[in-house]
Amino acid sequence: MLAWRYLNPRRAMLSAVTLISVTGVLLGVLVLVVVMAVYSGLEKEVKGRLLGFSPHVRLEFTPFAGFREPISDWQEIAGAVAKEPGVESATAFVQEYVLMVDMASRKRPVFFRGVDTADASQVAGIDKLLDRTDHPDSSADMGLDDKIVVSSTIARQFGLQVGDTVKFLSAQNLEEIERIDRITRRPPVREEFAAQLDEAKSRLKSSFVAREGRLFLDNDRYNELYEPLFDIYNQEIRGPEHDIVGEFLGMLDEGDQQEDGTYFAAGFPDQAAAKLTELDATDIEKMDSDILKTIKEIVLPKEAKVTGVYLASNMALTPDVFMPLPLAQELAGLQGAVQGIAVRLDDPYQAERYAREFTAKLPPDWQAVTWITEFGDFSRLINQQRIMMYFALSFIILVSAFSMMAVMFTVTIQKRREIGVMKALGAAPGQIVRVFVHQGMILGFLGALLGTGLGILVLVFRGSLQAVLRGMRFDPFPKSFLGFEELPVAWNPVEITVIAVCAFILCSVAAFVPAFFAARSDAAKSLRNL
Repeated sequence: MLAWRYLNPRRAMLSAVTLISVTGVLLGVLVLVVVMAVYSGLEKEVKGRLLGFSPHVRLEFTPFAGFREPISDWQEIAGAVAKEPGVESATAFVQEYVLMVDMASRKRPVFFRGVDTADASQVAGIDKLLDRTDHPDSSADMGLDDKIVVSSTIARQFGLQVGDTVKFLSAQNLEEIERIDRITRRPPVREEFAAQLDEAKSRLKSSFVAREGRLFLDNDRYNELYEPLFDIYNQEIRGPEHDIVGEFLGMLDEGDQQEDGTYFAAGFPDQAAAKLTELDATDIEKMDSDILKTIKEIVLPKEAKVTGVYLASNMALTPDVFMPLPLAQELAGLQGAVQGIAVRLDDPYQAERYAREFTAKLPPDWQAVTWITEFGDFSRLINQQRIMMYFALSFIILVSAFSMMAVMFTVTIQKRREIGVMKALGAAPGQIVRVFVHQGMILGFLGALLGTGLGILVLVFRGSLQAVLRGMRFDPFPKSFLGFEELPVAWNPVEITVIAVCAFILCSVAAFVPAFFAARSDAAKSLRNL
């Protein structure tokens, strides 16, 4: 009863001290409830986007020390994997960088992902992301044609609309151009490897021994002749020179190999020397001209029509362009092959277990990469940010509790005479402590309850609040950055309850400290207001 009386000592409509105390707790709980629910919603949406189009498990063929190789017979393997229990789908995986050029000749490297349009789940995942507010004609139906879906970031940078046409220049082509440039800058083989060629011609004259009507070359001298030319053959040299060296090595391979050496026909050294002499007659200008002529066939751009624009978020790494699988294979230079097999599961959080099972069933040269491994750093970053959010925002409630303590100290000082009267009438220290602790508990309960209620109201009507802020030309959560029309939320009743209970406990503890000191005061001094 005394706690309630002290909350409104002047019997007014509402005590200013009570209002200030409750408002502090209310704001602390409100901020924590709203921010954590929004952050949980963003985390859920970002993970949903990643899992919406990314493979849960990616199977790759890595026969050479972990280097990924294209897979030609992927349909057969994907069909077998798709029959496994718990597997939703298994289809082709192709992703690569490409140079994008618009009609105004603006260029930018973009990251594209191939989509098997025969898989309805992949198309449906892209369809959910489409921006039908700014681009109402957007569609994820790409079929097998040269149609693409671009991100809102790319559409904004290039000024693209649905129906526009863009061109792609394959990064594989650029690598080929770079290779050709390296080759044409090299001197001819007869100059760059003159010492090795002279040594080979000398060995052709002196290394053979006549035996049984044929010429014999022991293994050591065979290797001394073969290996230097084989090293030249493996260099990036011009095509005609490469062919001449290859033919020379082929002539050596055609010898009659025995355990102790190789037998050749009587005229072999002269024939082999004549083959090497052809390198002296090569026309470097003609060879370079022939190589440069092939560039016109290599770098021809591929045109594609924009059929949709999807909302990209800066909070998640998503492809710049989605395109049909045949177009992606062509731009990646795969000639019908794929880079891997994308497996989607009924439960993506069981990806590690399925990866182990797939690896055990597939041949040794296969490996499985899960989305947890691929986006592990990103997932850990989100979890770490969540913990930091809790840590930082919890100080708001802690500050509210200290404010409550300051208010209660003020109240106990104001009530010194009343405390003295109560102690003179025989009130025990515990009873006095309970008076002020109950007052703090009431304030904490009201603040936590109102803060939780207002927080939920803010979350429910967040769209309307965003619209009001945008009408005032102030948008703290722009769609272009987040990739969402409306802030996503995901509130957990248990989490909200824990926040409210913690606020209530902190306020109760904050009220106990001044109550404890007030109960220990001397009654006579309190009555004299000393």
